[in-house]
Amino acid sequence: MKAIILAAGYATRLYPLTLHTPKALLTIHQKPIIDYILEQMETLPALDEIYVISNHKFYDQFVAWAKTVQSSKPITVLDDGTTSEETRRGAIGDILFVIEKQQIDDDLLVIAGDNLFTFSLLDCYHYFQEMGKDCVCVKAYEDREALKSFGVAQLDASGKIIGLEEKPAEPKSNLAVFATYLYRRDTLPLFHQYIAEGNKPDAPGYFVEWLYQHRDVYAYVFEEECYDIGTEKSLREVSALFEARAKQAQS
Repeated sequence: MKAIILAAGYATRLYPLTLHTPKALLTIHQKPIIDYILEQMETLPALDEIYVISNHKFYDQFVAWAKTVQSSKPITVLDDGTTSEETRRGAIGDILFVIEKQQIDDDLLVIAGDNLFTFSLLDCYHYFQEMGKDCVCVKAYEDREALKSFGVAQLDASGKIIGLEEKPAEPKSNLAVFATYLYRRDTLPLFHQYIAEGNKPDAPGYFVEWLYQHRDVYAYVFEEECYDIGTEKSLREVSALFEARAKQAQS
């Protein structure tokens, strides 16, 4: 299995914090957000290579980070060649860029570089193995207004996705899809088809919204926490939460 960490966005909602620092390298409790993702990836025996996709503006910072980080998996930082919000490829465009550039022909784990979560990635991987189908990570979310900024899934009794809408005006369920995805090897050519058909290249959930209509996709439902660090307010809140937990653990 290969992994892609999506870190090529410009995080304009976090300006000025992200004017000169990529969001994935902002710190939560004295550790970059991306390091928390790597810790979870370390638990996957099947994972043998990690690709971090950056834009050109922040490429050098990720290269410097990769030289210092502790990881038993080889890490390759890729430059998608874009320099601004206006020229960005979009998350799905970046996934296709990595698949084609690295000629990936393996199962694939994709995680957004601003996704901070406490569920077990190994448990999620075991579910993926058990189902033998593409999988997404889903959590029940009771804040109806907040749901409008997520992909919202509807599941049948077996956990298969039977409906999914990215950023719905009227959510049809309370199941929010978070940006952690496990794709089978034979799904990867469909990224090219998706883009070739002129579909939206932006949020990674748009691909899943399209994919479940072409093949079975299952949801790994977790109860632990997952935070999408999208604004300075959410960054402060999550930082305070992690600091409080660290103090509690020490006492």
